[in-house]
This record gives sequence, structure tokens and C-alpha cells, in this order.
Amino acid sequence: MSSTEISPLLENGGRTGHTKLPFTRRAVSFFKGEGEPSWAESFTFFMFGTWFNILLVFIPLSFISHYLDWDAGLIFLFSFMAIVPLAKLLGEATDQLSVRLGETMSGLLNASFGNAVEIIVGVAALLNGQLRIVQTSMLGSILSNILLVLGCSFFAGGLYHKQGIFNSTGAQASASLMTLSCITLVIPAAYASTTRVGLHKDHCGIPEDEGGCPTDGVLFISRGTAILLLGVYCAYLLFQLKTHATLFVAPPEDQNEDQNEEAIEETEPRMGTAAAGVALLSVTVIIAFCAEYLVASIEETAERYSIPKAFIGVVLLPIVGNAAEHVTSVWMAMKNKYELTITICVGSSIQIACFVVPLLVIVGWIVGQPLTLQFHNFETIVLFVSVFLVNLLIMDGKSNYMEGLMLLTLYVVIALACKLSIKPSVTFSSHFSLGGRLK
Repeated sequence: MSSTEISPLLENGGRTGHTKLPFTRRAVSFFKGEGEPSWAESFTFFMFGTWFNILLVFIPLSFISHYLDWDAGLIFLFSFMAIVPLAKLLGEATDQLSVRLGETMSGLLNASFGNAVEIIVGVAALLNGQLRIVQTSMLGSILSNILLVLGCSFFAGGLYHKQGIFNSTGAQASASLMTLSCITLVIPAAYASTTRVGLHKDHCGIPEDEGGCPTDGVLFISRGTAILLLGVYCAYLLFQLKTHATLFVAPPEDQNEDQNEEAIEETEPRMGTAAAGVALLSVTVIIAFCAEYLVASIEETAERYSIPKAFIGVVLLPIVGNAAEHVTSVWMAMKNKYELTITICVGSSIQIACFVVPLLVIVGWIVGQPLTLQFHNFETIVLFVSVFLVNLLIMDGKSNYMEGLMLLTLYVVIALACKLSIKPSVTFSSHFSLGGRLK
């Protein structure tokens, strides 16, 4: 190809005598999507690209049933059916963004927008004083991502591809941060269970099943840890996106024979970058509303059918809140894009543990709600063994359907345990008096 006056002299796009365009010109060029599908073409594909979008009719039904105060069962059904196609659209927008932004950045965006549901629901429950719902739903979101979503992704991807390949170093870095966040949840529980000053105050007006009233020591540990975790999460973003970005890129295809046999399916650009970003934001907002209506109807339905609150918080709410990540992650694994799958699943869990939970603790501090990082012993053990299993499975940088089946099995076991009515008062401290003697 012959060179012209505007041809780049270097492969990286450097030009001699090139003047950087003003910000306004670059912004206009970005939103026009020069060289990309137009806005009309983008949203035509987005809305009419699949027959699955016919389920979008449940979105207005979800809003109408909520505001007209219909039966809780109808609100649950309409909201659930509305979230299903919205999750598919969220995955489509993320997939289109990955064409221009790369798998790491698009996976981070998907995790961030997907966790907006957890933040909205968590703040709403926190302002209403539902501390136990906040804790169990956050714990359930972490377990849902690293066990259910990652398990389904490995299993579904393993049915289409004999072996999935991803960067083990980057995955281990993410898993190590997940382990650190797990340890920070163990420390407040150990402090409260093994020290006299960690015992709950007798004059507390908040019932134990709503979180109880923690001591000043537990509050101090939790709030200090929350600030530190927010700092670590900021450092992790810098580590992932700038200083060590190569650790989160898929390994070259020639490193593995199976990878050569099953080439990664490339995504055809059907949407402009700006259009895909607007679509991602819009769908996330609608999902947040539908999820909120669904959450409000779940508790009433659960009371009618005597479903334990632990099961609602750990299993039901996270399944709804993580519906978007679930569909997207499984879809990416089926297309052999395991790097994006790991970023969504593990990255979303890290975001909840190191950003959302600490943020809610600080918000509770501001509004006068004593939310802490002290989880009950059963919940702490469940989180520890889950993170331990995930670390074992991803350390080699490879996945198959058997590993997915292991993760799903552990999730089902935890769900069965949560289905029982677990009394939160069963802790080490409940068996001992202040003098250290058995009660």
C-alpha cells in the first residue's frame, strides 16, 4: 500500500506534523462514530437483532404491576421475565464494547454496571435498617459470582470447547485479592467471638436477626477496614488497567495446541462505541428498577411460603441481581473468551467485597446505621471455603466442564444449608458467659 500525506509512518499511529485535535472536535467525532455503524443501525440491531427481545413487553408490565400494587406474585413474575431479555441486551452491549475497548476494560464495565443493582438494593435496605438483608445479599452476590456464574460459565464453555485458556497470573492476582477480602471478614467475626469486649451490648435495641448492635471495637475494626479496602481496590484498578495490564490479556494461541484447534470466535462490530455505551447505561438503569420491584415482592412472597431470610439474601436476591453478569459470562465462555469470563466473575466479586461492602459500611456510618463486617460464623466459613476452591481451580489458567460442575455442586450445597432456618444467634460467644464459663 502506497504512502500518502495522512498515512502513519509508524504502526502505532504516529504522524509527522500531526496536530492534536481539540477536545470538542474529538468528542463530536466519538459520538458521531466515524468509521463505525451509525446510531440508527446500532439501535436497530440492538432492539431487533433477536426474537428474544419480544420478552421486553414485560418491562411495562413490571412497572404497571408495581405502581398499581398488584399481587406480589404477579410483580415477581413480570419483573423476573423483564430482567431476562435485559440481561441478554446487557451482554450484547458489553460484547460490542469489547471490540474497541478490549476484554479487560469491557469486563470491568460489565462488572461495574452489573453491581449497580447490588448498590441500589443495598443502600435502600440500609436506609430501612435491614442490616441482615444487606449483609446476606452482599455475601450471596459474592458466592453467586464465584460459584454459580463462574461454575455455569466453565460448564457451558466446557461443553463447546474441550479446554478453556486464560492468563493464570492475572487470575491468581485477582483471586489473591479475593482471599484478602475474605480474611478481612474473618477478623471481625473472630474478634467478636473470642474476646470479652467483642460481645454484643445487652442494652442494644436492634434485634439479633436484624444484625444486632455491635460493640465500639467491632465498629472501629469494620470502618477502618472498609477505608483500607477502598484504597486497595483503587490500587487494584491501577494494577489491572495500567501498570500490569498484560497480566489480564489472554495468552497467545500458539502456547496451546487445543487453543489452535478451537479459535476464538471474533465479534462482528454491529454497534458504534458511543451507541453501545449508551445502550449499556440505559439497560442497567432499567434493570435496577425491575430488580428493585422484584426484591420488594420477594420478601412478601417468602413470608407467605415460609422461606427463611437467609435463603432470600444468600440465594434469591443475588440470582436476580447477577442475572446480567450470569448471561454475559456464560455467553463469553461459550464463545471461548475466558479472559472476559474471569474478569466478569472474579472481578465482580472483588468489586463487591472491596468496594460495594466497604462503601455500604461507610454510608451506614454517615446515616447512623451500625453496619459492620462481622458476619455470622456459618457465613464466614462458607465464604472461606468457596474462595479456597476457586483459588485451587483457576491457578493453572485452564478450565473445563468438570471444574464448572465442582463449583455448581458447592453452590447447591450452600443453598441447601441456607434453606434451613439458620439462627444467627448460634455463635461462639453465645455459648460462653462473660466469665468464660459455658452457659
